Amino acid sequence: MQQQFLSIEEFNDLLHKWNGRRIKITKHEMDDIDETLMDLQTISYGKDNRRIDDYEPTHELQLNGDAEIETADNEFEPLPSPTYEIPLEDDSLYEKDGSQLIISTDRAVYKIEQV
Repeated sequence: MQQQFLSIEEFNDLLHKWNGRRIKITKHEMDDIDETLMDLQTISYGKDNRRIDDYEPTHELQLNGDAEIETADNEFEPLPSPTYEIPLEDDSLYEKDGSQLIISTDRAVYKIEQV
């Protein structure tokens, strides 16, 4: 597998090719790993102009579709909302590693792949 850094535009173009497909989103944050399965329907971006402090990101990637998250018992339960939000920062890194798309932020690493 070959790792390749991408611009946000290149990342977006690749991700849009997965509309209508089932994806797995893996979030690595500190010692915690969360997995979500989603039937990706649409991709959008949001902007929060009402930030209280610098802790909250100004932009976010919104993956929309029917989804379920893995529980501690290795079971899956529906996501409370049909939107999975990934915070985007000015210094976020976007990569393609084989068949995975990766977003790295100061707080977490998100891996997105087709299943």
